[in-house]
Amino acid sequence: MVVFEKPKSLCDVPLHYCPGCTHGIIHRLVAEAIDELGIEGRTVGVAPVGCAVMAYNYFNCDMVEAAHGRAPAVATGIKRADPENIVFSYQGDGDLASIGTAETVHAATRNENITVIFVNNAIYGMTGGQMAPTTLPGQVTQTSPYGRDVKHCGYPVKISEMLSQLDGPEYIERVAVNNVKNVRAAKKAIKKAFQNQIDGKGFSLIEVISSCPTNWGLSPEKALKWLEENMIPYYPLGVYKDRTAEKEAAAQ
Repeated sequence: MVVFEKPKSLCDVPLHYCPGCTHGIIHRLVAEAIDELGIEGRTVGVAPVGCAVMAYNYFNCDMVEAAHGRAPAVATGIKRADPENIVFSYQGDGDLASIGTAETVHAATRNENITVIFVNNAIYGMTGGQMAPTTLPGQVTQTSPYGRDVKHCGYPVKISEMLSQLDGPEYIERVAVNNVKNVRAAKKAIKKAFQNQIDGKGFSLIEVISSCPTNWGLSPEKALKWLEENMIPYYPLGVYKDRTAEKEAAAQ
């Protein structure tokens, strides 16, 4: 009896990510959700610019490469052109929370029926470790060698909290993949986000707190510990918006 195998929606190729990077875990969770929902044949993914720029090599479904930050706009076009498509974008914090902020906000406020996977590792990974919109106060990066000074650089952008204030989005949840318990919760959230799209409920975004051992200058093990001790307290996990649950609660 097979109890564990590679998802069919994940290509059998080596990943290019750094050792200890949690993009691979997140890729697997997305692929497992696609498999379990039986939607591989009509799923279209939109890859970002950033560490996951080559995500089109890893998912066994149709993929489109978007210009930097434009993935939600591209996903919107694909979905509107053929509403039977199941469309997801896979984006990092630089792509989604910086150059792509407008596309993200307006896709959310229109409640576009797409699924967004947002990977937050608090740093620009692909370009060498510069400060990102999500970099923590005091966090050292290549462009904040003395730590992020909020008086000079402002505070980090909390995407889940911000989008939850909009009337449009259906579902916003923040998860992490630093331990087994959180990985299981992340899988459940990602699958729910895809199910919402299948059910025509609208815009779902899952923010995944992720590690970047290379640019944090830590071993993979210490990076996960740093994530737990620093990122999760600043970016609390949980559901930030669930319109269906809110309606059901109000009806009781």
